[in-house]
Amino acid sequence: MSHHPVQVALAILHQEGQFLLQLRDNIPGIVYPGYWGLFGGHLEPGELPIETLQRELQEEITYEAKQVSEFGCFETPEVVRHVFNVPLTVDIGELVLHEGWDMGFWTPEDIRRGSRYSEKAGEVRPLGEPHQQIFLKFMAQGLL
Repeated sequence: MSHHPVQVALAILHQEGQFLLQLRDNIPGIVYPGYWGLFGGHLEPGELPIETLQRELQEEITYEAKQVSEFGCFETPEVVRHVFNVPLTVDIGELVLHEGWDMGFWTPEDIRRGSRYSEKAGEVRPLGEPHQQIFLKFMAQGLL
């Protein structure tokens, strides 16, 4: 039996030199429970990564991304991450968090440190390591 990696589409949402991240629900059994990460999700059958990204941003934070560019594809044996550069063009107050425990802006220094305090969690929570590596590559390319 062949093993196919899971395919996901993820958004590097940024505004004024900061990144908008999602604190994943702290539910056992999900990938990276209680970790900060990128907004996005799994590709549905027949769906293109860009279509998944648009759908997931609507479902998770009611955001309609008008400017989207492909940043890169990051593959492991388990996961293929299609990552997009997505400027956030609305105020965070206009977003409605439908999935996840919290959301918040991170500075490049927060990304390098790999953790940030969450008001809703009431504690410092870590950034998922694969997502931290993606952000570091993004910042190294001067895209912020």
